[in-house]
Amino acid sequence: MEMPEIHVEELKKDPEFLANIKRLEEECRDEESIAKGYQLLDAQLVIEASEDDINEIFTFIVNTAFDRLAEYLSTHKSFDMNNIEERAIARAIYEHAIQRYSENDQKAAKEMFLVLYHTIDHQEIKDAMMIHACAVMAGNSFDSFIEDMVDVNSIDERDPLAFFIQTFVQPNDILLTMYAKYVQQGKEELKVLEESKL
Repeated sequence: MEMPEIHVEELKKDPEFLANIKRLEEECRDEESIAKGYQLLDAQLVIEASEDDINEIFTFIVNTAFDRLAEYLSTHKSFDMNNIEERAIARAIYEHAIQRYSENDQKAAKEMFLVLYHTIDHQEIKDAMMIHACAVMAGNSFDSFIEDMVDVNSIDERDPLAFFIQTFVQPNDILLTMYAKYVQQGKEELKVLEESKL
């Protein structure tokens, strides 16, 4: 089934589409919903909104996600990946971590991957986050991580969790065994969060 071609100029003038964007903006702010923030971002990208509008939504998504993360860490709550809103929070933090990694800010990237490992309630993604953190600790550049470790052909774009890289050129358990010393190091660093539960 082919997707109908989107006519950007028509959409920019379509009162119903524009009213939907306006409604999404309001709901997004009123509910502080990151999931709706992403919907709004997608809609704004489709109509080629100004860079300022796009940046404003992106900033809202990231700031709100980090506020939520702080709440979850202080109350020892995990992200439920079956919940659309919680999945959007984890996605925003993950995308921020990937951006940090791609900009060579390895310390921040590693910390965010470890925090996601600690807070996500989904075993495959937990393992994938630990592999991300280990790759950083092992000194792999972002480019070598993507080119040498990630199996991009196995990504299922229909999967709602496809935003998280979780397919690698080797099985997760083998990678975690290869990186055993970094896994240990990562878990040591996370003990601070574990101990604050007591």
